[in-house]
Amino acid sequence: MLKNYLKIAFRNLIKNKVYSFINIGGLAVGMAVAMLIGLWVYDEVSYNRNYQNYDRIAQVHNHIIEPLEKKADYATTLPQPLAKVLREKYGHLFKHVILLQWAGDYSMRIGENNYVKKGQFFDNGVIDMFSLKMIKGSKESLNEPQAIVISESTTKSLFAGKDPIGQIIKLNNKINCKITGVYEDIAKNSFLGDIQFIGNFENTKASFPEVKANETNWHNSSQRLFVQTADNVSVEQANAAIKNFYFKDAPDDYKKLAKEYQAILYLNPMKNWYLYSEFKDGYPSDGRITFVWLFAIVGLFVLLLACINFMNLSTARSEKRAKEVGIRKAIGSVKAQLVNQFLSESFLVVFFAFIITLILVSVSIIPFNELTDKNIKMPFDNLYFWLICLTFIISTSLLSGIYPAFYLSSFEPIKVLKGTIRLGKYASLPRKVLVVVQFTVSIILIIGTVIVYQQIQYAQNRPIGYNKESLIRIPMDDPNFNNNKLIMKEEILRNGVADNVAFSSSPVTSIWDNWGGFTWKGKKPESESSFSVTYINEDYGKTIQWKIKQGRDYSKEFSTDSAAVIINESAAKYIGLKNPIGEYITNDDTKQRRQIIGVVEDVIADSPYEPVKMGFYWYVKNPNDVGQMLVKINPNLSANEALKKIELIQKKLVPSAPFQFKFTSDEYGQKFKSEQLIGELATLFTVLAIFISCLGLFGLASFVAEQRTKEIGIRKVLGASIANLWQMLSRDFVVLVIISCLIAAPIAYYFMSNWLQKYNYRTEISWWIFVASGFGALLITLLTVSYQAIKAALMNPVKSLKAE
Repeated sequence: MLKNYLKIAFRNLIKNKVYSFINIGGLAVGMAVAMLIGLWVYDEVSYNRNYQNYDRIAQVHNHIIEPLEKKADYATTLPQPLAKVLREKYGHLFKHVILLQWAGDYSMRIGENNYVKKGQFFDNGVIDMFSLKMIKGSKESLNEPQAIVISESTTKSLFAGKDPIGQIIKLNNKINCKITGVYEDIAKNSFLGDIQFIGNFENTKASFPEVKANETNWHNSSQRLFVQTADNVSVEQANAAIKNFYFKDAPDDYKKLAKEYQAILYLNPMKNWYLYSEFKDGYPSDGRITFVWLFAIVGLFVLLLACINFMNLSTARSEKRAKEVGIRKAIGSVKAQLVNQFLSESFLVVFFAFIITLILVSVSIIPFNELTDKNIKMPFDNLYFWLICLTFIISTSLLSGIYPAFYLSSFEPIKVLKGTIRLGKYASLPRKVLVVVQFTVSIILIIGTVIVYQQIQYAQNRPIGYNKESLIRIPMDDPNFNNNKLIMKEEILRNGVADNVAFSSSPVTSIWDNWGGFTWKGKKPESESSFSVTYINEDYGKTIQWKIKQGRDYSKEFSTDSAAVIINESAAKYIGLKNPIGEYITNDDTKQRRQIIGVVEDVIADSPYEPVKMGFYWYVKNPNDVGQMLVKINPNLSANEALKKIELIQKKLVPSAPFQFKFTSDEYGQKFKSEQLIGELATLFTVLAIFISCLGLFGLASFVAEQRTKEIGIRKVLGASIANLWQMLSRDFVVLVIISCLIAAPIAYYFMSNWLQKYNYRTEISWWIFVASGFGALLITLLTVSYQAIKAALMNPVKSLKAE
């Protein structure tokens, strides 16, 4: 019986080639979109799940209430001595308590060769905590202070098959290390996915005096802290136990500070790190999980659009199948057999579409990975993948075929065979509803995509307070740069490579230092916020071309500038002085006073969607005290030409350091990466959704034109023009799209206005977006329908009326 069902189904597909192409093609595209999104969603939700201790790893955070604004906030950096107290007094709760440095690029010197590799330093225990699979060495490989373990791919690139164990390497020409282990490459979609080596945190204490000095300093919060709970302790239980840590176990002066800020210590579990990376009231609340849900829903809707095409075209052609149904019922077929027959046709269409889907996804997976910065692979060797695919095929077959199957099998045989069956004026109502659903979804996607790009453009057009064009940053971590920085600067300027060269403690696009504990004239007792601090030399302002709003810039002509400070507009507003020039900022810890000599326009160094943080720019006379060089390239030179000259100068002065640089414009552009990805994916899926909707519309228009062939012939004989006939055939579809616009507009406005609320700096939703989207949908509809309408209108009426 099944064989007979499939044979008839196959014959029907061959007989109706255009409709088969539309159904199979539309379903294939819809299923390909759903599969790609499904693979992307799986990659997102499986982030960090490669670690065996996933459920018991957490990062220690501070939850605070700012005294002045009574605003909840959080801090991810903590004092070093906190780790020691947690180990000693709360050791029963934790298997590991690990301090770590921020990940960064390090020059790695092996023999006479220099390489740049990304690495990170952790306390001993990291191998066991993150369940690294050691190819050489063991989980004790980081026991020695100078020990370092490297990834398998790094081993292959650096040592070409040789045994790296015992090799001595030097990082940034400063940190001496010995390779003691090789670990299997870590999954890219994980916290350590892009790390190429891991060192012992103790080595940073030996190499950096400031890290060693902060070992017992409770008032320097510059370290991150990870924990792994004991086998019998959950993260929730540990959280409850350490909540009041500061009030019980911190030094007395820190207890006072903790009380002022209502500080609470809490654990942020690993499951929140990636998907819930945004915070509300000081706790994780939102983040990429929003996009995951959003695109999962989009994938389902795109698949639904393709299924709607199948349902519409199947029910639209019901009159052509009516006699077949009547004859089958007359010779004894029961309704269940007819339902099975039509479902088998649906299954065959979906099966063919699925084969094409696998081809489409396999071909598009590489460009999709490039677009999303992923490393997704087709899991053909995974049994669960095929089980999901089977479920996918069956569910799609039922979703697209269940309504047509029951609709077609319900015809009465007597009426059908006598030719008296009339479907009535409401027979097309379900099809019209489904077309409205299709275009409602498509228009919502169009509006959403436009608003996403408008928000990105709005933030990109925000004044950033400096000129990022032709500006590059050169990190100077190698000790051999010391005493050569000024020489290198003079050489760059002498060779005409740059207009200006400056030095700073951090990139223009980042905040690396936040300090608290400042006093100024008229300060309110409850005003106790932190300020970003950047050390700069006198050429910094000219190099980045910032804008002085009050006072002046730093200058060599003023010897007093070594005790001066320039503040940004946000800091000036917070301090609350009408004329801050000449006033003093005092550091409560060091008692150092700095006189305010200038106020600059806010420089966006953090998120372009958030208010600019209050900031101080401190003068540094000796460039050896900072590690970043900023070069404003001569506009008369190409970037490549300028970079080659700078590289030659550096190699001559500091041959031990590899030439590294970053364009400030690129670093600033990275701040929009997440939103741009949303926009690009939304654009892709919107185009595909519109394509699927238009395929179905094309099929329906073809059917309507075929159904009304004789009516068109009569109207032409009676004098109807091509324009009249085109208007008649297009009218119904235009009305459906207008209804879709009216439904889509409030839905899109509701969801997109909620999405925009997450940004402090956001665009307004303009009325023209809805008008333009509706007009675009109407234009696409008319273009799609017009081909069939004009084709029918141009047909010779003699041929269409011949049968009469």
